Amino acid sequence: MTSDVAAPSAERLETERLILRRPAPKDWEAARAFFTSDRSAGVGGPHDEGRAWRVFASELGHWEIRGYGMWAVTLRGGDDTCVALIGPWHPADWPETEIGWMVWDPGMEGTGVATEAARAAISHAWNVLGWATVVSYVGEGNERSARLAEKLGAVLDPDAPQPKAGSRCRVYRHPVPGSRP
Repeated sequence: MTSDVAAPSAERLETERLILRRPAPKDWEAARAFFTSDRSAGVGGPHDEGRAWRVFASELGHWEIRGYGMWAVTLRGGDDTCVALIGPWHPADWPETEIGWMVWDPGMEGTGVATEAARAAISHAWNVLGWATVVSYVGEGNERSARLAEKLGAVLDPDAPQPKAGSRCRVYRHPVPGSRP
């Protein structure tokens, strides 16, 4: 488990098709569109504008407090618009370190963007952040997210602690690099 102090992290990662960068206030419009839409149901939405603002602000604040956080995913050669938010996430009350994902742009569903970004984020968690465990929390009914976790090699861990008291989600555990499934 990570400590409560900030850990060193890269504010920018690059993959073949993507740039993963630290989210910025300029991403608010894309965040608002996502968090106020039905697409955000898998992460507790949809929210009204005020709650959407607070959720997005917590993403920015996570970087300030932890020294890492979910990256704004943009397309290489694009206009730097955030199409997804993917990466390490560990609020103070979370039982384990998580790699989370939210595809903000509906046009990016099924393109492999989430898979590519999540692979980079998981590698970063193991190799740079030095995490001892990596899970992904998937809400009940969020089958796209469950399929992505499985595609990434994660396995359902029904005995894992839940991130929120009083609510249940599926906990997918990502394999330690070099381990056999």
